[in-house]
Amino acid sequence: MSVSGRFTSAAVVVVLVLMAFGGGWLVGRAGIGSPAVSEAELNDLERGFAERMQNATLVGQFTIAGREGQTDRYDISSVEKIGDDRWRFNTRVRYGDVDTTLPIVVPLAWAGDTPVVTLTDYSIPTLGTFTARVIFYEDRYAGTWQHGEVGGLMYGTIKKSEGP
Repeated sequence: MSVSGRFTSAAVVVVLVLMAFGGGWLVGRAGIGSPAVSEAELNDLERGFAERMQNATLVGQFTIAGREGQTDRYDISSVEKIGDDRWRFNTRVRYGDVDTTLPIVVPLAWAGDTPVVTLTDYSIPTLGTFTARVIFYEDRYAGTWQHGEVGGLMYGTIKKSEGP
């Protein structure tokens, strides 16, 4: 094999190794493969939130600053705590031409007995970068959101899903 052929083969191997490590890093960073915290380790508020969000659908409205409200819907099969303040929402997202199912790992803080998703310039694979504050209380959710130059408000109810 010529020197250039060996160099090309070595370069391909290096690129493949970097892609493998990069893919592993991305999966780890996104929390997609992280194990869930066991139910026994959850406190009462966390357990209640996870149960409320099991097979739930968020149905509501969102606004875009300067425009009328739009209908939005998020089907959530489950939420799982995967770290101190990280929760994985296993969800189907539908808005505009987007209809995708994916696990979304987000920071979640507690304001007393109220869970609050807090994102600041937070990258969600396949969806983009968002800044948001969304609260969940009993059967309602509400918050603010920003995606690039576009942002507004969102609000609605949390309902049990009726099926796929």
